[in-house]
Amino acid sequence: MYYPWLHVDASHTRGLTKAVPSTGHICGIYARVDTERGVHKAPANEVVRGLAAPGASATSLSHPVTPAEQEILNPRGVNVIRGFPGRGIRVWGARTMSSDPEWKYINVRRLCIYMEQSIDRGLQWAVFEPNTERLWVAVRQATENFLTMAWRNGALVGSTPDEAYFARCDRTTMTQSDIDNGRLLLEIGIAPVRPAEFVILRFVFKTDSGRP
Repeated sequence: MYYPWLHVDASHTRGLTKAVPSTGHICGIYARVDTERGVHKAPANEVVRGLAAPGASATSLSHPVTPAEQEILNPRGVNVIRGFPGRGIRVWGARTMSSDPEWKYINVRRLCIYMEQSIDRGLQWAVFEPNTERLWVAVRQATENFLTMAWRNGALVGSTPDEAYFARCDRTTMTQSDIDNGRLLLEIGIAPVRPAEFVILRFVFKTDSGRP
């Protein structure tokens, strides 16, 4: 959820503006971030540039959100759009509406969807292959290659691959019944990058109190 609406130029109204939902602008920001940085990057702290269509550039906000209002809205999953002097109008939040803490952030949810769909498509070759240890090794290797690429692209945290992800496909994920009935079970774990919503800086100053 995003708030507030945006005022955009309405060329057909002779220079006047009109308030519109931010949906189109936000979709454009999602696409831009996906292209320039990747789906793992939170679509936040991004400038609202407006749409390519004539008369659709964002000019102002229907309600200037204050920091105090943001402190109320953000924990409730409302991503505010704010104007900053010299920095333009920016998306200032990356929360979902989910009550599950694992899905608190938009980029984490979208990253998991992306990985689920990518791995599912990438492993279609395994369908109808003999469910043997040779297949399990091949599935693990293909999955780990994909996860390694994601880690190197900055989608996962960890100084080593072992800290960033794991992929299991062996007798710890499958019972003999699974094997006999042709069920191949792959289990993965990832450590996604989460937004630093509040950066705390501590400063230590050396005073001059020792001087006379």
